[in-house]
Amino acid sequence: MSNVGAVADPLSDAYGVSLPAIGLLTAALFVTHLAAQLPAGRRADRHGARVVAIAAIAVVVAGNAILLVDDAFALALLGRAIVGFGSGAGFVAGLDLVRAGGGSSILQGVYGGATMAGGGLALMIVPSLTDADGWRAPYWSALILALVALAPTLAATGLPRIGHVEVGVLHDSGLIPLGVLQAATFGLAVIAGNWAVPLLEHQGASPTAAGLAGGLILTAGIVTRPTGGAMAGTARAHIAIVSALLGVAVGAGLLALGGPFWLSVVGSLAVGLGAGLPFAVIFAAAQRSQPDAPAAAIALVNGMGVLTILVGTPLAGIAFLLPGDGRLAFAVIAALSLSALVALRRADI
Repeated sequence: MSNVGAVADPLSDAYGVSLPAIGLLTAALFVTHLAAQLPAGRRADRHGARVVAIAAIAVVVAGNAILLVDDAFALALLGRAIVGFGSGAGFVAGLDLVRAGGGSSILQGVYGGATMAGGGLALMIVPSLTDADGWRAPYWSALILALVALAPTLAATGLPRIGHVEVGVLHDSGLIPLGVLQAATFGLAVIAGNWAVPLLEHQGASPTAAGLAGGLILTAGIVTRPTGGAMAGTARAHIAIVSALLGVAVGAGLLALGGPFWLSVVGSLAVGLGAGLPFAVIFAAAQRSQPDAPAAAIALVNGMGVLTILVGTPLAGIAFLLPGDGRLAFAVIAALSLSALVALRRADI
């Protein structure tokens, strides 16, 4: 999700395009990531999540192999779109594997932390890989990680499946507020993570320092996603959501200030901690809402977060062409996160 954003400036030079155009590489992934989610949820409910997960890994490998062929921007858009089909199906299948294996909300939070870890590690590691190995680094590293993921997926045998085809999930209005909350936490955090590195580089930070600081947006959730799992389904669930929205808003606001580097580090940490906290709370509520189609419910709720990323990532890139070198984008992220407190009043968590 974040590996091209982590090296937006080097990729801009390699492909000969502007920074907003590099944002389109993330958007291309999320178009198909979004399109794949609900069909993947249906197939997981009927045939089992393991089959969907294996297919998703194969698609991710194929897409990254295409990205390695040449530095033509049109080919990069195609490769990223193919990767998106795999990442979208893989997210839904992975979370449903946890459910099928009898995993608690805490373990769902651990899974969520792992999904954040991949994006955060990309921000921290890929800039230095690109310095040493050029524009292909984001793609060969993603391909290797996909192959590594194949081993535990193949080992996940004998899990039960629901056996139903999703019927009414699109008409479940109770899922909409949950989707808004997912958009205001996960969605906005991924947008921030994709542009934090160029934001900090434009403020004078080195690529390595900017990567480490920006990576906190996606790695800090490793800690708070399991913590949020312990709060799911309890009276503390509302506290988790409010804390998350305030954390994202305050953190993005600090990044928008453009102050000293240490303040930006604090801001990145606040966004990451906040964005991770509600993951298990939101998805446990979605699964309770649709017990006959839990994977499809996951897909619909997460799809709203993905749609936010799809629209917001290239728009945030445009902010780098305006006065402030991208800080306006982070100010908007802060405001949107606060506005999602309205949706909490309607969410059944």
